[in-house]
Amino acid sequence: MAAERLVVVGGGTMGAGIAYVAAGAGYAVELVEVDPARAGAAVETLRARWDKAVGQGRTTADDAAAALGRLRTVGSLGEVAAAPAVVVEAVPERLELKRSVLREAESLRPGLLASNTSSISIGALGAVLTAPDRFCGLHFFNPVWAMALLEIVLGPDTSESTRATALDLAVRLGKDPVVVNDAPGFASSRLGVTLGLEAIRMVEDGVAAPADIDKAMTLGYRHPMGPLELTDVVGLDVRLAVAETLREAYGDRFAPPDLLVRMVAEGRLGRKTGQGFYRWVDGRRADA
Repeated sequence: MAAERLVVVGGGTMGAGIAYVAAGAGYAVELVEVDPARAGAAVETLRARWDKAVGQGRTTADDAAAALGRLRTVGSLGEVAAAPAVVVEAVPERLELKRSVLREAESLRPGLLASNTSSISIGALGAVLTAPDRFCGLHFFNPVWAMALLEIVLGPDTSESTRATALDLAVRLGKDPVVVNDAPGFASSRLGVTLGLEAIRMVEDGVAAPADIDKAMTLGYRHPMGPLELTDVVGLDVRLAVAETLREAYGDRFAPPDLLVRMVAEGRLGRKTGQGFYRWVDGRRADA
């Protein structure tokens, strides 16, 4: 019997991570990425991730090879056959871009259509769909293969059957889900960005060095990672985009600090560029 098909739109960090866990869970995965170089890089990243999992004893070489064999990349949604079980949109956090992708993806008639948005209203995204009852948010966390949480976001039109399908998918992907109702930033981003922005303001005000601010949270509050290191891992550009979305929804309490805006303009985006609040080499903090 052919494996169920799951389509991920967007071959960036999050899209590749979603493809990894889906292929590992037995889905035949089609990763849609318009940039051939990025598509190739995503496949190589996932190949390396499976090799590492084999080396760590977390999977077998045969299972890793089988998962990689279930993954293929395509350059457009037009190359995807109709009626996949699931389509997950994972393109950058821009409302109109996501709407455009979701409108096109809906024409494939998937059993479940979802967005991996971390902050944009599911109702605003679903407003352009003909069947918003079959649409919800599936907010994965980075790195997808390591983070247990999956935030399922119910839009104003999301049906009970869609909610149940999303919960079943979360379990199949090995995730521990929470269900939240639609609001900009949902639960996780609204809380996480609040802490991250305040930590950046503290750096801006000269309260303490980034490492000391982070240590205060890891040792004093048992956070596994400080808010500034997490900002580097997530990407300062992503933090800025989410802050701007939340500012529009909730006002200036989410206004991005000038330091964040300046660092993004300078290309200091965190781990992916090698420099943020910390210096990174080969994906690891150089001072760690």
